[in-house]
Amino acid sequence: MRDSSPVPPRAAQLSRRAALGLAAAVPLAAAAPASAATPVIGGERLAGTGVQVRGASGLPKRLTARSWLVADHESGEVLASYQAHTHLAPASTLKMLFADTVLKNFERTQRHKATDADLSDIPAGSSLVGVKPGITYTVEQLWLGVFLRSGNDAVHVLSHMNGGLARTVAQMQAKAEDLQALDTHVVSPDGFDHKGQVSSAYDLTLFARHGLADADFRAYCHTKTANFPAGGKKTFQIQNTDRLLTGAWGVPTYDGLIGVKNGYTSNAGNTFTGAATRGGRTLLVTVMHPKSGGSGVYEETAALLDWGFKEGAKAQSVGTLVDPLSEGGASATPTRKAAAGPPAAAASGGSSSWGLVGGAGGAVALLAGGAYVWRRRRRVVGDEAPDELQDRQDRQDQRGRRGRHQG
Repeated sequence: MRDSSPVPPRAAQLSRRAALGLAAAVPLAAAAPASAATPVIGGERLAGTGVQVRGASGLPKRLTARSWLVADHESGEVLASYQAHTHLAPASTLKMLFADTVLKNFERTQRHKATDADLSDIPAGSSLVGVKPGITYTVEQLWLGVFLRSGNDAVHVLSHMNGGLARTVAQMQAKAEDLQALDTHVVSPDGFDHKGQVSSAYDLTLFARHGLADADFRAYCHTKTANFPAGGKKTFQIQNTDRLLTGAWGVPTYDGLIGVKNGYTSNAGNTFTGAATRGGRTLLVTVMHPKSGGSGVYEETAALLDWGFKEGAKAQSVGTLVDPLSEGGASATPTRKAAAGPPAAAASGGSSSWGLVGGAGGAVALLAGGAYVWRRRRRVVGDEAPDELQDRQDRQDQRGRRGRHQG
């Protein structure tokens, strides 16, 4: 079940990365990326308002994403980007940060019997893998439910095993701070649409790069199908919702693809971070909120990966993926004050001016102050409807096309 695709180890030359412009991220203006005059994590050019690329040509012409980024996994060099630090709703791609935070806390073989309490606070309309109270699961099975089916039920069980939802959110925020993912504000561990929950193409790429260094993370995100417990000795098959990995819905599988994680909500739109290896080189691509629905996020990701493997060797770095502070990453983070609160636009995929509270202490302070609200939400139009809703929309589109052809 483990991934056989090689992922080169990270380059250790910290000084080179530091020279690429490590600096502090600050709250972004609503509906706009950081100003070029503002010091930015990863380098000043990543705050530019247009496409950032040097020394290479031939970028895909029909990219519609509100934000995207192409980076070299080993060196961390950003080869090209567009609005890399824009604050956008991440949907289930935030589960990469959840895995970065919680994955090593439990052995794969550890067993847990799911309870009603574990599943009591799953937001209505969530994507589910099918966890049932009274059934005993291994940790490995729960993680397969997270990575393959984006199961919020599996996320909640693991969160309760980890000490509860609030504790897990605080740990995730602290992990984001350690990774220097300063565009990210965590409200829920599952990526469900919540007011103020935002991330960026830059941060999502950091989460993927950090996760791929872990063999279990890499194996889970590369798994296409698995058997999931149904009670007793019965199981049912689950399939990964990453269409570049499985070829579902007519999307060609991408040669050399490793993973990583897709996301969709009706408010956030589509998001995807993918990693692929060709010719001994591994690239990371994040695409957020393309205009085209359905498989558009995969098509734009594949186009950017193609460009990276063809032209990336010519590209001169426009920035860098910084190292975690806990792994010797250079810190250039100033003391920042939290904003009064997140705007409503963040939950609907708009950019946010929400100022993040740094570190675990800040995350705990948010929880203590009542900023974290967890409750069962009514199902309304525009709430979470991840891959199942996208699949239904795709089926409707297909029927519509058949009708037009037949008519």
